[in-house]
Amino acid sequence: MIDPRRLRVLRAVADHRTVTAAAAALYLTPSAVSQQLSALEQETGHTLLIRSGKGVRPTAAGEILLGHTHAVLAQLERAEAELAAYAGGAAGEVTAAAFATGIAEVVAPAIGLLATTHPGVRVRVRDAEGDESLPLVLDGEADLAVAVEYRGAPGEDDPRLSRVPLYAEPFDAVLRADHPLATAGPVALAELAGSDWIGPYPGNPCHDMILLACELAGFQPRLVHSSDDFRAVVALAGAGAGVALVPRSALRGMELADTVVRPVAGTAATRRVFAAVRRGAEDHPLISPVLDSLAQAAADIPTPGPPPGPPPGASPGSPLGPPPGPPVPAPHAAAPLLAVPPAPHPPREPPRPLLNAPELAGTNRSGWTPAPPAPRGGHGRAPADTG
Repeated sequence: MIDPRRLRVLRAVADHRTVTAAAAALYLTPSAVSQQLSALEQETGHTLLIRSGKGVRPTAAGEILLGHTHAVLAQLERAEAELAAYAGGAAGEVTAAAFATGIAEVVAPAIGLLATTHPGVRVRVRDAEGDESLPLVLDGEADLAVAVEYRGAPGEDDPRLSRVPLYAEPFDAVLRADHPLATAGPVALAELAGSDWIGPYPGNPCHDMILLACELAGFQPRLVHSSDDFRAVVALAGAGAGVALVPRSALRGMELADTVVRPVAGTAATRRVFAAVRRGAEDHPLISPVLDSLAQAAADIPTPGPPPGPPPGASPGSPLGPPPGPPVPAPHAAAPLLAVPPAPHPPREPPRPLLNAPELAGTNRSGWTPAPPAPRGGHGRAPADTG
């Protein structure tokens, strides 16, 4: 009989690619992980992992067992959900990991809805970048993620996750108020090819989307200034340091002095936001109402028009209209993204108990960690409001 606790260890090693990284995700020692893997190989009678470069990878037998592992662990999640429902588990805490603008757009409104519809369900919010929240869910440190599409993220058909699309929003061009294109209508990105650019660091999903939009326009942006805080990005644009693309919802309520916001001509880069949970947990009596409330909050986002064009006779240097409205809820349409790897999430504290269901043998649910990108610039940066 195969021990499902060892299947969790196998999946963690396959996802993290090294025993050391898997041990850190599971809060075990590397020797304990190695012992679990050796016992699993004895149970199955097959070699499951082999060395590959500086890490390990599954053998053919290991790949076969991993396919069954995803199904087994998803079924265990369903079993926990049904047992919780049978026990009347209508009260408890759900940990949600989300990026800053996602918290403002859907998580906070969802908490307000839950206070009326499911007052026994409490949501503990953890601010996490769009590329950090999914590993937190897969590692068992969060129950739910509000994340964005990016290259390298688990796809819609990933057997470890269940996803709910929430909303989609375009990126708008942010220019200094006296920029030559400030009085124009929609801005063609090719007209900004010779400009200095301001944008997030490599590894931030928005960095991927900005690069893709510029590549589709026929050029590589000259990224001179980098910040994951869109307030800093807009301030630099207002100071004339360069031009930028910023998600529309990140601009709401922001001080836009000395800048103008213009829609992008043609097909604009789009940020697609979704909620994700471990597969099988979507019907848990605590998680299900949170997913429903997030979907309702996304549906309640007003549908805005594009950023307003310049009024007749407007001159450079004059603010041109109010900031753009909120994002438009939309179904997920698959879009290619650049192969820029996401940033690793920062060191984590040991997780608090999640939901009302026990862990198996003291191990956390194993998960996936994206490959680390090129090092970001700067040292000792405080967490930013990335939007």
